[in-house]
Amino acid sequence: MRSLLDILPHSIGQELSLLKEAEWAQIEEIRIRTDRPVELMQGGKPRFLSYHTTGEDASQLLGRLSNYSMYTLEEELKQGYITISGGHRVGLAGKVIVENGVVKGLRDISSFNIRIAKEKIGMALPFLPYLYEQHWCNTLIIGPPQTGKTTLLRDVARLASTGTKTIPARKTGIVDERSEIAGCIRGVPQHSFGHRIDVLDACPKAEGLMMMIRSMSPEVIIVDEIGKSEDVQALLEAIHAGVTIIVSAHGYSLEDLYKRPSFEPLWQFRVFDRYVELNRKNGPGTIGRMYDQDGQEMKYRQGVDVC
Repeated sequence: MRSLLDILPHSIGQELSLLKEAEWAQIEEIRIRTDRPVELMQGGKPRFLSYHTTGEDASQLLGRLSNYSMYTLEEELKQGYITISGGHRVGLAGKVIVENGVVKGLRDISSFNIRIAKEKIGMALPFLPYLYEQHWCNTLIIGPPQTGKTTLLRDVARLASTGTKTIPARKTGIVDERSEIAGCIRGVPQHSFGHRIDVLDACPKAEGLMMMIRSMSPEVIIVDEIGKSEDVQALLEAIHAGVTIIVSAHGYSLEDLYKRPSFEPLWQFRVFDRYVELNRKNGPGTIGRMYDQDGQEMKYRQGVDVC
């Protein structure tokens, strides 16, 4: 993560360079706000540094993120985030430019949220006995923000595309709308995957699912943060095409998702074989509960920390 120091303004980078390796390892987010102290999220808790960000710091950071060409960030500014080398995502906030009711971009950017992409090789291994039974199971991973959903999906994609001694590698597609799973830079994934991986980067989920099926004939598709009705309809199409889907959704529990109208077709057609609830009890990626297709809790050692 120390490579992040290269994009940060000198004063902020100097402050962060004083941190010990163990402190760096705990950082989940670096929040930089004009006229406010730099905030670190470590282990789910905020920590404020003594340094207050200046307007010059914000301008310098934006310049480095854009290689001093704001035109190159036109599409990213519409979305409100930038993906940088290493797969880290920088969220942005400031004055929103709206034309005819459509967001065109941002200006006067004064808040930056650097979300640290942490690759945890092997994180998905404890899940394999539950998610793979002669074939990959259609799986829905559930959890509130920062519980390790994306990190788990990333490692599942690695295992599916690489294979193991007993599991053959499968053609695996990632529809990565927010560039968080693969962290692509110019179309090339920044994280570790097998030879049989294909990524649609910065592509809306519903459209991307259909594009991936038509163009790459995947056996397994990985998608993060489903929620809209069009996402659900695209998942149904993928299932009907014989593709295994492994996806995530925001929520505290399976019961939470039962209340969402857009998800109703998923229950009606019994799409998923497995449901996995994550929490932060022992840090991101802690298994809460796991359910089978009928919503019956599966027996396993609860509270296992899979980090």
